Amino acid sequence: MYNLDPQKLDSKLVYKLMTGTIVPRPIAWVTSQSREQGAVNAAPFSYFGMISSDPPLVGISVVRQANGEMKDTARNVTETGELVVQICDESLVEEMNKTAAPLPHGESEIDLTKLTLTASDAVSVPGIAEAKVRLECRLESHVPIKTDDGRITHDLLIARIVRFQLDESIYDEERGYIRTDQLRPIARLAGSEYAELGRLFAIPRPTRPDGGV
Repeated sequence: MYNLDPQKLDSKLVYKLMTGTIVPRPIAWVTSQSREQGAVNAAPFSYFGMISSDPPLVGISVVRQANGEMKDTARNVTETGELVVQICDESLVEEMNKTAAPLPHGESEIDLTKLTLTASDAVSVPGIAEAKVRLECRLESHVPIKTDDGRITHDLLIARIVRFQLDESIYDEERGYIRTDQLRPIARLAGSEYAELGRLFAIPRPTRPDGGV
């Protein structure tokens, strides 16, 4: 086994090790809106995960630009307090990838795509109409992530889901289940690699020997 101390490694190598081993990662495809220009930004983030269900919170970490400034998504969300998180499926990969393009402040990545925007129900930020899952969110808290020397390198956005917008094809209303095989979400790997869903299987959770839970 290699025994590597991250404190003694170049930051680029640490990034490669983390993005190559912490896989697959779900992708938060975030729309946000500039308070000044009103431009709707869209961008994918794989530093993303569920934090809690009560309250319904998700976490998204947005890396800062090389000069230390916030990216548009982090700036928009911290200024307006609103965002929409889309879950990207296999049919939208190419369009999602286009929104990863670095654009000047005030320009919309949506303009690079064939995507259309749709009004949200509980927030002012529009969502992506083609996405089968849209999580309308309000910012719960913003945590700047700092290095040992005090530089801010990431903005951790903790967001509360205030509406679930779910396509009829992927939601089993009777059982309250998401049909994962119909959603077909994609996941981020390392470099330019992504993963499709693949084989699904279920394993019952173990119970206590006395029958308790």
